[in-house]
Amino acid sequence: MNSYYPEGWKIDTPENRAALQSPSALQAAWGEGKILEARAILCDSSHNLVVDLGCMKGLIPREEGAIGIREGTARDIAIISRVNRPVSFLIQGFFRDEAGAATALLSRRAAQEECRSRYLSRLTPGDVIPARVTHLESFGAFADVGCGVVALLPIDCVSVSRIEHPRERLAPGMDIRTVVKAVEGNRITLSHKELLGTWAENAAQFHAGETVAGIIRSVEPYGVFVELAPNLAGLAESHEGAAAGLSASVYIKSILPARMKVKLIIIDVFRLPCQPSTPRYFFHDSHMDRFVYSPPECGKLSVTEFSPR
Repeated sequence: MNSYYPEGWKIDTPENRAALQSPSALQAAWGEGKILEARAILCDSSHNLVVDLGCMKGLIPREEGAIGIREGTARDIAIISRVNRPVSFLIQGFFRDEAGAATALLSRRAAQEECRSRYLSRLTPGDVIPARVTHLESFGAFADVGCGVVALLPIDCVSVSRIEHPRERLAPGMDIRTVVKAVEGNRITLSHKELLGTWAENAAQFHAGETVAGIIRSVEPYGVFVELAPNLAGLAESHEGAAAGLSASVYIKSILPARMKVKLIIIDVFRLPCQPSTPRYFFHDSHMDRFVYSPPECGKLSVTEFSPR
């Protein structure tokens, strides 16, 4: 069973709280080599992190702040951005600071290296793993897949329905499930859309004759694409005022599995602030070898192949 999780997942667990309750408990955790979590409260002028352990202060020296800091392949923002957030660490020892206060010497880098060697290095394409979104870029989302180690979720892998920016689906701090798309050395690429259901699974939530909510994703010369769910969009006839990003109420004319199409009529369009909602997942196992999006009766095959275990 995986015991390496995104930062923040462990901080409030009974085991973690027990390890931070006293100096003797910290000593025991050090001896057992346990990865713990606590909140970083300060980054000093030398980019060392000060961590609140409850029973004493902890210190993560700059070069121990993240994989790559020592080698110069990671920027100091990887340390600075952890202030007021949970950090994973292994205890390296204890010392007394200039004021004589007992202080724990910690390493976030060591926790990340252990996570890589014992968990991330064993992942194969098709493995389904938890992740926590850390930040968003126009080309994709970055997500913590364990102890602060970050992987990329490209924008075209977020959902079947196309989006302009990952913020339309995701937000920093959001916990999601992901599927490993590729592993190249220490670099992991994630996908997400395969967990959001097939065309048939999504279409089963709707019925012809209903009027439902949608989001206009694109306006083309031949019609307007309206998203009904992250993995399902339909085509409506042109409508005055339709523009990408607007919300719409749409009437479902027909659902055609053999053609993998949903025909719509736009009733109204309007601007409505949309916040990313918690994804609904249709796949709940720990590994998938392939994902067939298209329905069986459709002649067009849409499939994602993952390498076997």
